[in-house]
Amino acid sequence: MTTKRQKNIWKSEINDITRGACGGFLFGIPLLYTMEVWWIGSRAKPQLMMIAIALMFIVVYLLNQTEGFRKRRYSWLADQAAMDTVKAIAIGLACSTFVLLLLRELTPETSLKESLGKIIFESVPFALGVALANQLLGDSRNSDGEGQETERINSTTNHKGDELNATFADLSATLIGATVIAFNIAPTDEITMLAAAASPPWELAMIATSLLISYGIVFQAGFSDQQKRRQQKGIFQRPSSETIMSYLVSLLAGAFMLWFFQKLAFSDPWTMWLDHTLMLGLPATIGGAAGRLAI
Repeated sequence: MTTKRQKNIWKSEINDITRGACGGFLFGIPLLYTMEVWWIGSRAKPQLMMIAIALMFIVVYLLNQTEGFRKRRYSWLADQAAMDTVKAIAIGLACSTFVLLLLRELTPETSLKESLGKIIFESVPFALGVALANQLLGDSRNSDGEGQETERINSTTNHKGDELNATFADLSATLIGATVIAFNIAPTDEITMLAAAASPPWELAMIATSLLISYGIVFQAGFSDQQKRRQQKGIFQRPSSETIMSYLVSLLAGAFMLWFFQKLAFSDPWTMWLDHTLMLGLPATIGGAAGRLAI
């Protein structure tokens, strides 16, 4: 009995961390593609870094008092909110460090001071996203009761004739979400800079990361009727196939945005198209996942 309870505690903790990380990616990924923040972080003095951490702690603490990233809330306990704030900031720091390494903005040649500055300044929106994970994207099942949940699942299952419509709705939502994010990043010079530094192993890592984050946001983090999405029927409605298809749609949206803003031309070699599209594919895929959550 004790072992089972410990397993449930660990499972709940892992789910909370996953939810927080996915919320961080949803809110923080656009700023990670902003070179001005890289430069500000690389030139930041230690005093400014400490101020940024202090302000981040205060804001995240206030957010954790209302909701936070955990399913079970003890908002009346100040020490619990403080502990959740430390964890939210730690998740933000870890996620921003991982993406900066993936984008080659952190390398073994980068100085410690420059690395810390970039990580701290980039982690601010990540930490805010972690703290807002439940408040803005929480699973509505918790407030509806199990009866309504069963009713929703049965209602979805009974409409097997609408598989094509469900698939079309998912792909449309993915396309819209990916286009909105890609529209804001594609015109900038960051994609060209990142693509020039990318090598095939890093591009493979980018693909794997995009698929993993997309799957986590839609099917693992507990956002927006996750159980309903798992029961949904359609041509690509299994979690793995839906994630892959949505990633391909997001890449298509990213490539179109790069062409639209004249960052790529049909006369450019296919390798250039591939490099640029994969670099934009990560934020576009996260936007596509957010779009699917909205339907």
